[in-house]
Amino acid sequence: MGRLSRRGFALGAAATLSGFATAGDAAAVGREPRAAGRSGSRAAAGSGPRAVGELRGMWLATVSNRDWPSRSGLTAAEQRAGLLAHLDTAVRRRLNAVMLQVRPTADALWPSPYEPWSQYLTGVQGRNPGWDPLGTAVTEAHARGLELHAWFNPYRIANHTDPTRLAASHPARRHPDWVVPYGGKLYYNPGLPQVRAFVQDAMLDALRRYEIDAVHWDDYFYPYPVAGQVFDDDAAYAEYGGGFRDRAAWRRDNIDRLVRETAARVKEIRPAARFGISPFGVWRNATTDPLGSATRAGVQTYDDLHADTRKWVREGWIDYIVPQLYWNIGFAAADYAKLLAWWAGVAEGSGVRLYVGEALYKAGDPAQPAAWQDPAELSRHLTLAQDHPQVSGHVFFSGKEVGADRIGAMARLVADHYGRSARISR
Repeated sequence: MGRLSRRGFALGAAATLSGFATAGDAAAVGREPRAAGRSGSRAAAGSGPRAVGELRGMWLATVSNRDWPSRSGLTAAEQRAGLLAHLDTAVRRRLNAVMLQVRPTADALWPSPYEPWSQYLTGVQGRNPGWDPLGTAVTEAHARGLELHAWFNPYRIANHTDPTRLAASHPARRHPDWVVPYGGKLYYNPGLPQVRAFVQDAMLDALRRYEIDAVHWDDYFYPYPVAGQVFDDDAAYAEYGGGFRDRAAWRRDNIDRLVRETAARVKEIRPAARFGISPFGVWRNATTDPLGSATRAGVQTYDDLHADTRKWVREGWIDYIVPQLYWNIGFAAADYAKLLAWWAGVAEGSGVRLYVGEALYKAGDPAQPAAWQDPAELSRHLTLAQDHPQVSGHVFFSGKEVGADRIGAMARLVADHYGRSARISR
């Protein structure tokens, strides 16, 4: 989730499909019929067996100061107080995990030897904020009984295309051949083996330094398609793409390698730590692939992001997956209920934990369809999930909305399903 400009993706002529939590601003989705789903008032999950081993998480986005810090340039004391307030909110909502974005744009929220301090702390990339946000987050989360999942974005460098705006020491300036401008942003080229090794080293430095509970990625692999633009990896494909039937297969192999290698290194560094990924919610449409979901999504991770998310689960390469099912029950182009059942089938027998990414940010947003104006919509999601034993928890986007709770959707969900605190999920 390196949430930056909120993405909207075409579902068809009359609707759009908004992207994951990493984007701080939600794209409007076309009007949809309000589902007549269940009320969500079934016996609270907190009073049943799901209270043990159930993950209840929230994303805490730092990109563009989406959730925290509330703005760049706050004092160290102000930043720390804001962080602790979010952790306290998670406890108050009876959550047990926080996914803190610690590498939003090829930078760091800890003293990394690989990359500069994040600009979202001080306003200046590379400037020491005077404290250790990630170290503090781990200590304070654990003191509150919360897991701390460190959330990284592997390939995004910047939400602009001007390398001179990066810190002078930035690896992207030292290795301009690693960089691809695309869609108004800068990315590391996933097709270069040296890039794949570097981004792993940069991310896993945090795992070596801190007792983080998991390494967590969101939905950014190859970038989302931008009409009329081409991701220029011609030279890398010419050098490394031999033996693949086409460029798309080579790109998927690049991402597969990143996933497999990272998974192995996580276990080498700290066997108790987990590795989880939160992809866009549609792998492929059934009209594209009979193994796909009954959706009409304009974006398919397999084809457009070159991320074979289904394969990662079926092969057991990762410890958990959190598909971003950011649509309401009954939404014609991407029905939450149908996608939930599809992902439950993918996870069945894999040994990979299935958690569901929930679009709390849409609740009460007047730009969203009618279903999202109902405070009970999210509670219905959790009620529906009780019919799928493969679902082991939910993660909410994101921290700001977990606290503000615009129309009481979070409070309703907690009352209906989180009747008591849940022990740490393992």
